[in-house]
Amino acid sequence: MNKTLLIILSVCVVCAITFFGYRKFTKSFSPESQAEFKSSQLDVKATFSRPGKKGRFIFGREQDKALVPYGKVWRTGANEATVIEIGQGVLFAGKPVAAGTYSLWTIPGQGSWEVILNSETGQWGTEYNDGKDILKSEIPIRIRPVVQELFDIYFEEKQDGADMILSWDQTEAIIPIRVR
Repeated sequence: MNKTLLIILSVCVVCAITFFGYRKFTKSFSPESQAEFKSSQLDVKATFSRPGKKGRFIFGREQDKALVPYGKVWRTGANEATVIEIGQGVLFAGKPVAAGTYSLWTIPGQGSWEVILNSETGQWGTEYNDGKDILKSEIPIRIRPVVQELFDIYFEEKQDGADMILSWDQTEAIIPIRVR
């Protein structure tokens, strides 16, 4: 019995080392980052991984071999699904959202994007469950004059809240977050 327990323990240790080693390896290509906006009325934090352009064609038609094809759900970053923590009830992309933690997904398009908040968090970014969506809303995009090499999320302060900007390549998607 002691030998069986030792074998099981050894297998568990090897699996744990492999898991954490693989996680560190993937994070070296798309490092984890955070963006945060805090004011007296609004507290929002996004945790995401930052893939690089690396000479690739990022947003476009699937037949043109775009890395992130138009009309398809994207994890909005790399590795695990992007997570957004909202400290109070807000209008998120024009729709009411309660305080909480959500995964953030998008569907890029040529003239606008669709943003999705999902109640499931902690999953790998390819494990999207549309049955747990709590919000879908169309958001505008703008074209950057220069290329953004690494995917980034940042905030622009507005009078009644902030815009969360999803920026990569020459595209920026704008998610208005307003105090309710």
